[in-house]
Amino acid sequence: MSILVNKTTKLLVQGITGREGAFHTGQMIACGTQVVAGVTPGKGGTQDANGVPIFDTVQQAVAATGANASIIFVPPPFAADAMLEAFEAKLPLVVCITEGVPLHDMIKVYDRLLAYPDTKLVGPNCPGLITPGEAKLGIMPHRIFKKGNVGLISRSGTLTYELVAECSARGLGISTCVGIGGDPIVGLRFIDCLKLFEADPETEIVVMAGEIGGSDEETAAEYIKTMKTPVVAFISGRTAPPGKRMGHAGAIVSGNKGTAEAKVKALTEANVPVPLRMHEVIDEVEKKLKSLAKV
Repeated sequence: MSILVNKTTKLLVQGITGREGAFHTGQMIACGTQVVAGVTPGKGGTQDANGVPIFDTVQQAVAATGANASIIFVPPPFAADAMLEAFEAKLPLVVCITEGVPLHDMIKVYDRLLAYPDTKLVGPNCPGLITPGEAKLGIMPHRIFKKGNVGLISRSGTLTYELVAECSARGLGISTCVGIGGDPIVGLRFIDCLKLFEADPETEIVVMAGEIGGSDEETAAEYIKTMKTPVVAFISGRTAPPGKRMGHAGAIVSGNKGTAEAKVKALTEANVPVPLRMHEVIDEVEKKLKSLAKV
């Protein structure tokens, strides 16, 4: 099994004719993903370079192809409308890769998402998600992934790739990897993904890569106390100066909120190892998997 995406996922690409959309559509197809449709207003009735049919609207694409997921590669000023269009088509999964979506736009999107409880949003400003060997919805370099039993959730795309590469180098594989994005307002958060991994029999351990800013890690720590699946965490930005945004729009410490110290403390109290270095994270994963094998 897996979470969110698998071989049955039928993907439509919003913004398929743009530079990023066109390139990553080809990459996702090469990974084995069923890309069944593209959406670019005004180009309905045509096909992209991979032979994927293009429609003018998401509703048309869903009706014609049975798509059950969407990925968004459109410029920031239009990303909110693209997400809302996907919600209105009642797609179960919407992934927004776009970086730089205005915060006030995301407030409207998040408020509107509440009216669609069966729709899950990943992103924006995220690398997407992948179930190795089954489907990729995003921009992750799929060649570094191996199929396995480690679930991975991360606010950072780059940290994701580092952790995956380290796992693969040690012969460990990933069940599903979810990049939730580093903006202040995103769809799925750590706690949402943890709940999904907890219910997945193929995921034996979860790695959670967080960073300074916000309180998602602390909220997740409270839920982890109830989990049977072990969790190992990494928190980046431990040396970041207060009040300065570090990379992601959501990676900023304001006053005493969102500090690395607070996050490490909350996770440690939940019996979650939080190593200082990334290779030490995988050391902890190996230790826990070995202890599980002895049970």
